[in-house]
Amino acid sequence: MSTAILTGTPPAGSSLEDDLRSLGFDVRTAPDAAGAATVLAAVPATERVALVDHRFVGHVHALRLALTDPRFPAAAVTGALTAQPAARAALARALAEEPAPTAGLPDALAARLTAGGLAVHRPELGVLVAAVPADEDIRAKARAQTAAVDDEAVRLRGAVKSRDGFFTTFCISPYSRYLARWCARRGLTPNQVTTASLLTALIAAGCAATGTRPGYIAAGVLLIASFVLDCTDGQLARYSLQYSTLGAWLDATFDRAKEYAYYAGLALGAARGGDDVWALALGAMILQTCRHVVDFSFNEANHDATANTSPTAALSDRLDSVGWTVWVRRMIVLPIGERWALIAVLTALTTPRVVFVVLLIGCAFAACYTTAGRVLRSLTRKAKRTDRAARALADLTDSLWLTVGPARSRTGTAYSAPLWAAVAAALLLIGPLLFGQAGTWPALAQAVAYAGVAAVAVHHSLKGPLDWLVPPVFRAAEYGMILGLAALSGAPGALPAAFGLVAAVAYHHYDTVYRIRGGTGAPPHWLVRAIGGHEGRVVAVTAAAALWHGRGFTIALTALAAAITLLVLSESIRFWVSAGAPAVHDETGEPA
Repeated sequence: MSTAILTGTPPAGSSLEDDLRSLGFDVRTAPDAAGAATVLAAVPATERVALVDHRFVGHVHALRLALTDPRFPAAAVTGALTAQPAARAALARALAEEPAPTAGLPDALAARLTAGGLAVHRPELGVLVAAVPADEDIRAKARAQTAAVDDEAVRLRGAVKSRDGFFTTFCISPYSRYLARWCARRGLTPNQVTTASLLTALIAAGCAATGTRPGYIAAGVLLIASFVLDCTDGQLARYSLQYSTLGAWLDATFDRAKEYAYYAGLALGAARGGDDVWALALGAMILQTCRHVVDFSFNEANHDATANTSPTAALSDRLDSVGWTVWVRRMIVLPIGERWALIAVLTALTTPRVVFVVLLIGCAFAACYTTAGRVLRSLTRKAKRTDRAARALADLTDSLWLTVGPARSRTGTAYSAPLWAAVAAALLLIGPLLFGQAGTWPALAQAVAYAGVAAVAVHHSLKGPLDWLVPPVFRAAEYGMILGLAALSGAPGALPAAFGLVAAVAYHHYDTVYRIRGGTGAPPHWLVRAIGGHEGRVVAVTAAAALWHGRGFTIALTALAAAITLLVLSESIRFWVSAGAPAVHDETGEPA
């Protein structure tokens, strides 16, 4: 249990002690800094400690935001300060330095911790009240202000992302927030809701795999239900402040697992009706994954860039002041809410082929729209990118050469890296796929040449204006090559095997992104070497196509997919369960 130390006895009529106990704190009293230091020393070092001014007046939710959020080592509002185990030593030093009993001890300690270099999080309270009145008149006013605001309504509003898509904002969140509160009051955790969302989506995929109209209708309904639960888990985390590293990982990876499992279910259902749409299903997965790589690469390249003077960015800011344009621009990029609603409705009313064709057209338009805008921003902005951004882009390339080759060069033009990446992709794809050389030894030679030219691209500094295009170009080349070879081979089961292989590799690439976003760096180099980097996988698949035909190629793809899945998933689970990485949750409503 966490411990709250009051700086004295609360005034008559105060509910402060009961409020703190309702938040899970064991309440103790210490009249001065010395007493607080004594109580602090008696609390186990593995527990959270809070110091609260006994005169505090305000909302319970203000205290909850300040004192119970697990993401921050230290946090404070007026009259209250908390320290998790990582910040306990700094708090103890600050208490030892406090010379005498002081009115407003928590505020004084928060200022001292900040001055000492510790980041003290201060939550945005909005209309919530957190005050330490100096006399009875001010206290009465603060209590009146507190009574005038329904903090439960504020808490419910705060459970919803500050920025989200149109469908999610207006069709899901108005009621899913109440479902989140219902779950919180029954002790359910966000991870349990996330798992329920996954299971619901898998059942939806199974319904789609039946290939019947009732199955398709049930699949569409269940897919929407899965998305409602997907929104609920994040809202539950924000409502009850149950953030966790494992929860962030599950929420991020399960979204991809649900969507891609549903694609597979649709393809299986179509096959039952005599329609082979595996190539369309794999194409949809590739396009969606490459869109995400573009998002992640661009964001990482500009994570800490300075001097954004892009006219395109300025135009976007001006458009943000016109309300309807904001929603239109959010909808046309097909974020997860709009995308899943589209898939669900089309599944119920049409056929899997129609679902995939419409999805490919919509996602292709969205990809062109977002990528073109980001290219224009990059070309017209004057920004200096940092070593951290270059390192992130290098890790996102998933290149074998980064671990065995020389240090990256700073020579060449500002556009050398994406140019060499595009040349490498052309070498890999144009000959084998456009001129009928797939599954031949010349195609293998071109794959080897691709690996060599790709090495030239990644050995640049990756600080140029368009260097964020390098990872998505490599992803498109690798995934496109696997799709092309499987489709052109004519081998029975090759396309489903290729679907599994791309899914395994894509999981590795998503895992890399989430680790970088969490500030823990990319997966270890031994893992990249073990699964060959994108260059090694390209050579391996192309060699398999040249060596084996028919079912032999299908078996090779299946074996490679199984090996990569085993290596990547086992290392990923080990990392996210035991590494103590920070809990990084998407609070901005980025399209996912």
